[in-house]
Amino acid sequence: MALSTESLAAGLSALSAARAATDEIFHLVQPGCLYDRPIPERHRLVFYVGHVEAFDWNLIARREFDVAPFHADFDRLFAFGIDPGPNGLPTDKHSDWPEHAAVLDYVQRSRRKIDEHWEDTPEQLRWVALEHRLMHAETLAYMLHNFPLTKLVRPHGYSPETSAGEVEAASLEIPAGSATLGHSHDGGFGWDNEYDQHTVDVPAFSLGKYKITNGEYLDFVNTGAPAPHFWVRRGGEWLLRCMFSEIPLPMDWPVYVTHEQALAYATWLGKRLPTEPEWHRASAASTASSGNFGMRRWDPEPVTASQFTGNGWEWTSTIFGPFPGFRPFAFYPGYSADFFDGAHYVLKGASPRTAATFLRPSFRNWFRPDYPYVYATFRCVEQGR
Repeated sequence: MALSTESLAAGLSALSAARAATDEIFHLVQPGCLYDRPIPERHRLVFYVGHVEAFDWNLIARREFDVAPFHADFDRLFAFGIDPGPNGLPTDKHSDWPEHAAVLDYVQRSRRKIDEHWEDTPEQLRWVALEHRLMHAETLAYMLHNFPLTKLVRPHGYSPETSAGEVEAASLEIPAGSATLGHSHDGGFGWDNEYDQHTVDVPAFSLGKYKITNGEYLDFVNTGAPAPHFWVRRGGEWLLRCMFSEIPLPMDWPVYVTHEQALAYATWLGKRLPTEPEWHRASAASTASSGNFGMRRWDPEPVTASQFTGNGWEWTSTIFGPFPGFRPFAFYPGYSADFFDGAHYVLKGASPRTAATFLRPSFRNWFRPDYPYVYATFRCVEQGR
């Protein structure tokens, strides 16, 4: 989904489109499954039905316009998600959550009030509300990806791309130069961790032209390495769990792995993962103007079809932390700062389910190194370069 200053100025159209993106996700769940937890570390799906609305309500109606709450308990219940490690899994029960009908009523009442105030909402807050919702449209997709296929409603006309076979490895020789990281304050909206813009000198290096493929990673698995999360072994054959089907492992699609798996593979080859500045240097040299992003597809496509633009977030070796001059948003102080803990790594690029608004070069994604659910792949850098 593309967003621009012009779309914001057009009124409620951008908000309606963002709402449609999250509504679509919930419509893909079979009746009765909204109280399931497809990812053990996350809330039950019903939480997210209320969360995207509670976020808008608490940010805009309550904080900005001091509107009296009509359901203060829901405002608190649906306010915050969770990011526990594998040893701190949630223990709530189905019965701890309100009925779906009550949550939907909260959604509709919240939306009506937000609509009344949208035109008068400061532009920065409108961007925060829109991009927060679109982030969840992506994270909800990979949550649903962990459901058994029987719990999902397959969209009409869905068909995964066919594979063309192996890809010949190639390298990009990136000369020494500077990388521009971060967002300028006069360049439109950015999240707090995108500031301040600054330049970093980067020595010359050699980077894989393509993201690492399933076929390349299969060689590593055949040595005894653990298989990626989205692979499944049936009848002696490796299959890929696509969003709505299982297909023979496409050898030329990017492999989706954890940071730990990406690092292990790179080390096995005697290589390493790129730093965030190196990724910027390499992507700046890319001339691709299109790719597998913007929620047009549910699955990857061959690595030769999409370069730095889409087809899978790319792990870097950079620990997520503040740029020089970082200042947290007063209205959302924990958005980034809560994750400056040395335990999350920066990802760059985009996945097939990433909205186009996040394609700005300064945007930074981050996850724990052992988190297997995100649509994340990687490239390798030659050691010693």
